[in-house]
Amino acid sequence: MKKLSARRRHPLAAVVVLLLALAATGGLYAAFAPADKAQAEDTAQSLAIDEGKKLFSVGCASCHGTGGQGTSDGPSLVGVGSAAVDFQVGTGRMPLQQQGAQAPAKPVTYSKPEIQQLAAFVSSLGAGPAVPTSKQYNPQGADIAAGGELFRTNCAQCHNFTGAGGALTHGKVAPNLKGVDPKHIYEAMQTGPQNMPSFPDTTMPEKQKQQIIAFLNTANSNNSESPGGLSLGGLGPVSEGLFAWVFGLGAMIAAAIWVAARTAKAKKS
Repeated sequence: MKKLSARRRHPLAAVVVLLLALAATGGLYAAFAPADKAQAEDTAQSLAIDEGKKLFSVGCASCHGTGGQGTSDGPSLVGVGSAAVDFQVGTGRMPLQQQGAQAPAKPVTYSKPEIQQLAAFVSSLGAGPAVPTSKQYNPQGADIAAGGELFRTNCAQCHNFTGAGGALTHGKVAPNLKGVDPKHIYEAMQTGPQNMPSFPDTTMPEKQKQQIIAFLNTANSNNSESPGGLSLGGLGPVSEGLFAWVFGLGAMIAAAIWVAARTAKAKKS
């Protein structure tokens, strides 16, 4: 007992007790505390990449290469980002059924979780535009008039004035934008798929993309009406001018001929 009392009075006794208490507390916390949130997210991301790699090997590697480096049948996917994958696969354009002027939209092959896994794998190959959040592409409250001006300046040359689409060169087309998911419109502007130029945030900020989406939603709404009468497909002044020239001038010529014929007939009688 005397020896124990002497040890208790030792100058380092308090330090030893404190260290033992800290070690016990740390051990109990490590044993019973939940896994760190960041570590759990990293684990989930690693699993998504692994599953995405398997899907990629089966459905994409034949054209894009086993490591996404590209082949003679498909471009490199290094650095395209997850947004490009979400757009191409989420609209059914990929996987491609056959080589052609461009990949058309078609029914989606993969489920949403599989698309996310493919996007995670391709994103791991190199940094690129990420899949936008709903806050980024939500057009609520955006300036529709400003969106219309931006669309006519940057997009109408190919997609026409209301996004009705149109033909390009060598069998390529600018698709009709009616009914397209706002997320896919945002991703297309970010990544520039196929014949379309890209508009990253450094060129066209997020706010302007939202304005364009708001304009398209309004222009292509089922409740919208053409204030000038027939929309003529929304193809712009060329089709409208041609319509006026052919039918308007044709009607005037027909009326003039009818009047002249009636006048001549009246003189004879």
